Amino acid sequence: MTSHSHLSPSKLATRNRQACINILDKITKNLFRMFRNEGTTKEQITNKFFELKKELDKLWDVVLTGDHHREMRIYVELLAQTFESDFDLEVIRWLNMTKLNRLQKIKNQSEYKRKKPSKYKLRISDYE
Repeated sequence: MTSHSHLSPSKLATRNRQACINILDKITKNLFRMFRNEGTTKEQITNKFFELKKELDKLWDVVLTGDHHREMRIYVELLAQTFESDFDLEVIRWLNMTKLNRLQKIKNQSEYKRKKPSKYKLRISDYE
């Protein structure tokens, strides 16, 4: 990473929060793709996961404000514990695809809530 000493503390916090969110998105998308692909090996999935998690660990002190992002971070931390233990990929594959789908639904609901008011804005003139 490059030095960001020229950024104000709030801009730096925003930049780090966005970087953290981007890494979380990248981790969950990669995991879903790898869990879905039945040819993915245990070694491939753990190597890729920990490669990406190293990036996330650099931002461990970033405060995430959205429920969805906090849920993603918790999921990643719990999965790290699973991957550090002796696990059976076939046993955890479908369970984790379900969890990742649930995380995606939470994300989609929050995006829908944000977009909904502007999309369905009513004007009094529409009823006159």
